[in-house]
Amino acid sequence: MRIGVTSRIVEAPGYREARDALAHDWAAFLAAALPGVAWMQLPNLGGEHIVPYCELWGIDRLILSGGEDIGVSALRDQTELRLLDWAEARGLPVLGVCRGMQLLAHRAGTGLVPVAAHVATTHAVSGAWAGVVNSYHRLAPAACPEGFEVMARAEDGSIEGLAHRSLRWEGWMWHPERCQPPAPLDVTGIRRVFA
Repeated sequence: MRIGVTSRIVEAPGYREARDALAHDWAAFLAAALPGVAWMQLPNLGGEHIVPYCELWGIDRLILSGGEDIGVSALRDQTELRLLDWAEARGLPVLGVCRGMQLLAHRAGTGLVPVAAHVATTHAVSGAWAGVVNSYHRLAPAACPEGFEVMARAEDGSIEGLAHRSLRWEGWMWHPERCQPPAPLDVTGIRRVFA
């Protein structure tokens, strides 16, 4: 098992160059939830170069990490959309976290709507996946995307968790990497996706 984790794009103060970044929390979460599993941060290479890069490194599972909204970085959008095309063609498991879940919905043709009181807080989710999760997002899917089913909703009714009906793809609006030690819901979930 070799998991590729996508990166957000950031600007370092005092420099005029974009950089790929991944929160250090991901290393701790993956080590605790999937001990001994190989993973690596994926650079934003665009649609043409990312698949050969992943194939060179033997990536066979993907995490689309959180970060800037869709449309902020065309390079990141192109990279991740191409990765999803590749993953679908090969039947690879995918976990979309926050922005990653939004991208899964967007790719399936579902728009996003603003949600209130979901930034820097915790709240309960109910449904097939129930528990208390952290929340750092301003947008959520407007409806259940085609091909998916809703697995978790927040108390305000907004969609917090999705599972694809035929692919091993899940989307979580919360950030499992920001909870140390990992929450049982997140450990069970990532093992379900990547087993």
